[in-house]
Amino acid sequence: MIDLYTWITPNGLKTSIALEEFGWPYQAHAIDLTKGEQFSDSFRKISAGSKIPAIVDHSNGLILLESGAILTYLAEKTGRFLPTSGAERYAVLEWVFWQVGSLGPTLGHAHYFLTYHPDAAPAASALFTQETKRLYEKLELHLTGKDYLAGDYSIADMSVWPWVSRFERHKINLNDYSAVRRWYLKIAQREAVQRGYRVPFFTGDIPLPLPLTHDTSEHSEERL
Repeated sequence: MIDLYTWITPNGLKTSIALEEFGWPYQAHAIDLTKGEQFSDSFRKISAGSKIPAIVDHSNGLILLESGAILTYLAEKTGRFLPTSGAERYAVLEWVFWQVGSLGPTLGHAHYFLTYHPDAAPAASALFTQETKRLYEKLELHLTGKDYLAGDYSIADMSVWPWVSRFERHKINLNDYSAVRRWYLKIAQREAVQRGYRVPFFTGDIPLPLPLTHDTSEHSEERL
């Protein structure tokens, strides 16, 4: 059994999605960031830096922080969604690290300046608008002609997808990025992703882009 300490953030969601994909038994504990519960003495015993997500693996007593490390640990523990060696393994880890070091921080700032404080700092808003588009262009280029980020579906996709699911908050129209849109919708259909998206509790359906008016196959899209 794994205890997952989490909240309704992209980093939290990618961990719950991963646990659902791996099919590993776990219990989710909501750490309400809006109430400052991450700074409680009880949670600091688990996460000294007051960050979510965190897991406690009761099979071996391991306490582990940082979502990228957690996904890698779960993949190695179960032998799934991460090749064991060779170039294929490093291709997956490359995109996990890209999300942790580039996509996540940039989009986190984009949420802050473009959605929550749109008039606070025009220069910062312009910077993160530009940087967000640059990262989407990188994703678009890479995903063109591919189903997933690194070969088969992997922890790379689990890591990146929850951040893209916040496209409305960072003012991105997914219809401008056809390859990203296709990849996003394909993953959104996975039952494990839909279950993980509701952890630690249901906050709303998975956001979907507007239907493409020139593509009749998209007319049946509904919120998941």
